[in-house]
Amino acid sequence: MNHYRILTTRIKRGGDCCPPPPSSPPGPPSVMPRSLSGVDMRKRQQPHIEGRPQAPGHPRPNNCCMCWCGCCKCLWNEDRMEGSERTCTKMDSIEATEEQQPTLDEVVAWARSFELVMRSSEGREIFREFLRSEYSEENLLFWLACEELKKETDPTAIDEKARIIYEDYVSILSPKEVSLDSRVREGINLSLAEPNNVMYEEAQLQIYTLMHRDSYPRFLNSSVYRDLLDSKRSSCLDT
Repeated sequence: MNHYRILTTRIKRGGDCCPPPPSSPPGPPSVMPRSLSGVDMRKRQQPHIEGRPQAPGHPRPNNCCMCWCGCCKCLWNEDRMEGSERTCTKMDSIEATEEQQPTLDEVVAWARSFELVMRSSEGREIFREFLRSEYSEENLLFWLACEELKKETDPTAIDEKARIIYEDYVSILSPKEVSLDSRVREGINLSLAEPNNVMYEEAQLQIYTLMHRDSYPRFLNSSVYRDLLDSKRSSCLDT
C-alpha cells in the first residue's frame, strides 16, 4: 500500500520514474528548412523597398514606380505637371497679349475702302466670316494663297505651292473652285509646265475685283459688320 502511494505521487509530480534521455554532446545547431510566412517575406523585402533612411527634414521620394510610368503621383511627376501647367498658362497669356482688336476708327475706315479691309488682318478675318456666311470663303482663301506664293523664292517650294493652289482653287474637280474666265485658266495651264511665284497674279486680280464689286457692298450692309461697328461705338461711349 505504501509502495503504491509513493509510485503514484512520483508520477503526478513528474518524478524520476521516467528519467529524461541523456543529453547529446554539444555541436552546431541544425537548421531546419521551413516555409516563410507573409510577415517574414515583408520583413525581408522591407529594406529593399524603403531604401536608406532619410535625414530629418528631407521628404522621402515615392518609390512605388520608376516615375516614368506615371502610375502614381511621385514628386517628380508633380513637379513636371506643375511646370507644364505654368508653361501653358504663360503661352496663353502671351497669345492673349499679342491678339489685337480693331479700333473704332479702323472699323469705320473699312467702310470707305476695300483696300483697307484687305490690308488689315482683323479686317480680313471679319470679311472672311461674312464670306463664309455666303459660301464664298474660297475667294479670299485663294487670294491669300497667291500672296504667300509671291513671297516664296525656293523653286521646290514654288512648285509645291503652285500645285496645291491649282488643285484646291483652279481645278474643275475641286469643291472650292473659284470663278475664272477661260483666258485666265488657259494662262495658268501653260504656266504649270514651269511654275513661278507670280503665275496666279492675273487670276488673283480677277478674284480681288470680284470680291470688291460683288461681296464688299453686301459686307458693309451685313449684320457681321454692323454689329461690330455698334459694339465699338458702345465701348467708346462707356469709356
